[in-house]
Amino acid sequence: MAAFVDTTGFAYLRAFGIRNKMTLKSALQDVKETTLAAVSGLLGKLVYLASLRRAQGRYEHWGMELVHGPESSERALKTAHAEIVAGVLRAPLASLVEDLDESSLGTGVAAHAYVEEMREHFEDLLPGERPDSPTACHLNSVLLALSSLEKNRGRATRSIS
Repeated sequence: MAAFVDTTGFAYLRAFGIRNKMTLKSALQDVKETTLAAVSGLLGKLVYLASLRRAQGRYEHWGMELVHGPESSERALKTAHAEIVAGVLRAPLASLVEDLDESSLGTGVAAHAYVEEMREHFEDLLPGERPDSPTACHLNSVLLALSSLEKNRGRATRSIS
């Protein structure tokens, strides 16, 4: 079996006279363009990546490990997790409120329960950060603000004019 890469980045495998075309992606590209693209919302992506971490802090995703190997898969998932956390911390609170609705809707869980669940598993949301790091403190503040906004959302009434 022979593999050839053309100038567009496509790989062609020739086996038994059959020519197959496939895209070569890095593990990080694969995580972003395939795995995370299927998850609704920025907060949903954060929760999903946190769910891939095991007790030892190692990320496990059998499909990624099968395609890219355990070390490459681990690096890509940890990098993606850090990028998603940074995205959450850079996002305006108003857009995170909308994102909370989108992320929770994808799971069938009410927004207030979703954000409370995130707060209960806060340390899992951190990609290797210490709970007292600036990133952790900022993320905790964002989740607290979302929780407060969500609790008060039901009490707010719209003026009818």
